[in-house]
Amino acid sequence: MSSLNTNLPYRKSISGRFMGRTALVTGGTDGIGRAIALELLREGANVVIAGLEADKENGSKTFLDEGFSPLIITGDLASEAFCKDLMKQSLQHLGRLDFLVNNAFSFVAKSLDATRQDWLRSFEVGPFAFALLTQLAAEPMKSQGFGAIVNISSISCRIAQPNRWTYNAAKGAVAQLTRCSALDLAPFGIRVNSVSPGWIWTREVDKAAGSDRAKYEPIWGKFHMLRRLGHPIEIAGPVLFLLSEDASFITGTDIPVDGGYNGLGPEGLGETTKIAGST
Repeated sequence: MSSLNTNLPYRKSISGRFMGRTALVTGGTDGIGRAIALELLREGANVVIAGLEADKENGSKTFLDEGFSPLIITGDLASEAFCKDLMKQSLQHLGRLDFLVNNAFSFVAKSLDATRQDWLRSFEVGPFAFALLTQLAAEPMKSQGFGAIVNISSISCRIAQPNRWTYNAAKGAVAQLTRCSALDLAPFGIRVNSVSPGWIWTREVDKAAGSDRAKYEPIWGKFHMLRRLGHPIEIAGPVLFLLSEDASFITGTDIPVDGGYNGLGPEGLGETTKIAGST
């Protein structure tokens, strides 16, 4: 029996939930970041988006097609100067900052062959940028006595995967950054949480599949209880929950949005191996 569901999930936006709120979303011109930014716009937030210049045109079209024209600032988050300028322009445009979504990340998957530059890139466009932007966002949020930050982590932050020293170590750093910054910022009314996606159909996954989704969805889907990969929109919902007042007593934690990936044991889905006690 096949339970593969390739239909794009539908998420009903909550009208006006973030009316009057402001947000900065990094990596917001493509993939998960774009889905998050779009949902925030749909729910009334004023959003500034950081992204790559190469993605700006396509990202802008997506937002315009939905009737939105957010400010998009392009640059490299590995640059401390760009991060500082990004926050400066965001505050000038928004007037205040309620939410920060640290999403942009460099996918460098190296192990024994990793160079120092690979390690630097993994951490600079990752936990280093997350940390700096959190520091910069904390100042206006502290003066408001309110703020919410969500870091996009990964299932890779807590498990071993082959040939992934750089990426998994960087995502592991995000997990600890989330906990420690949540502790230090809690006295100022600022909450910090993270979301850890499983395998999501993003550009990197599509590239690994050679754009052959029909072939690889059934294969990679078996890593998840739901027997499929996720969609970026399915990450946006939990992120918006963590930013919302519904999560007002949640901080320093991580929500796995992984289709059951982390719950599977060595037996996997139990489809090919007879398990003791089964019939």
